[in-house]
Amino acid sequence: MNETPVLVVNAGSSSLKYQLVVPETAEVLAKGIIERIGEAGSSVADHDAAVRAMEDELTASGVDLDTVGLRAVGHRVVHGGPDFSDPTIIDDEVLDKIKDLIPLAPLHNPGAVSGIEAARAEFDVPHVAIFDTAFFSTLPAAAATYAIPRDLAEKHRIRRYGFHGTSHQFVSRAAAELVGRDLGELNQIVLHLGNGCSASAVRGGVAVETSMGLTPLEGLVMGTRSGDVDPGLHTFLHNELGMSIGDIDALLNKQSGLKGLAGVNDFRELEQRRGAGDDSAQLAFEVYVHRLKHYLGAYLALLGELDVVSFTAGVGENSAALRAAVVDGLDGLGFEVDPELNAERSTVARVISPDRAPIKIAVVPTNEELAIARETAALLQSHTD
Repeated sequence: MNETPVLVVNAGSSSLKYQLVVPETAEVLAKGIIERIGEAGSSVADHDAAVRAMEDELTASGVDLDTVGLRAVGHRVVHGGPDFSDPTIIDDEVLDKIKDLIPLAPLHNPGAVSGIEAARAEFDVPHVAIFDTAFFSTLPAAAATYAIPRDLAEKHRIRRYGFHGTSHQFVSRAAAELVGRDLGELNQIVLHLGNGCSASAVRGGVAVETSMGLTPLEGLVMGTRSGDVDPGLHTFLHNELGMSIGDIDALLNKQSGLKGLAGVNDFRELEQRRGAGDDSAQLAFEVYVHRLKHYLGAYLALLGELDVVSFTAGVGENSAALRAAVVDGLDGLGFEVDPELNAERSTVARVISPDRAPIKIAVVPTNEELAIARETAALLQSHTD
């Protein structure tokens, strides 16, 4: 068994997260984050400097990338557009196509491109792009299509892409292992609830619906994002308040969600305020839960029958109160949690529904870095077989 590591890189516009992990054993040799890239007063001028800073941190922790047997670098790329539905070895042509997708993800893909360029210049190993949208490339046309003029949508690649796909795929596979059933025979709903939130419906391991769309703004209420709103809100805000498109975009992406409703986007702080009797925190919690119930019911209808619901990511894994609230009153549909099992704190995957419940409710920790490392290793292996 190959036990050399893969370096997983998640580069944003001003940060670079990294993890050195052995895909086959899940052993993490090192991890960290380089922040404030390109900011005034920062010692990290650009992504080239960030990669060098990462190497310095690794060396300080006792890891020498020249001697550790680095197998490859796996890069998280948020948007793969219509062209990328699988892990892809990065060459100049692929990098140009990722650059071409920047209009679809202007906040995310530029950082990824800079990170890829810097890492390719530094590490003479295969580089692989893992796309956040790839798992949702299987959405049926009815789920992926917006009801706007077809020629406009096709020309400008406007469709529902979905995001957090690496997490949804990892969790749906892990949930099948947890309940001891074949992935191909399960109907699942995955609720990825962190500062960003998304839901997916997965039939037989294949995604058939998800809550995010052309951008990560659509869908559930999130930490600072509004999720679903009336599209006419943009016109109203422009006409009544004179807000520009940029102003409205910032409002819905950075000043809305839990932060807009209660003044905080950290769910732990929201729960503390709610426990202290804060009315705005209580309303924010109820709006958050209402939207989750909305999607849960919609996906149950789309799937026809349901075997497993998995809660994952920071909020989903850690908030027992939220999990209980989401399924409260839905026992007639087969949703139920055991209060004691739900209250247990653990870092391992576990079922929290009673044995009698027809639908398994689970808490399944996500691990996007491990998923990226494994996808990278599997692609390289397929090229050598």
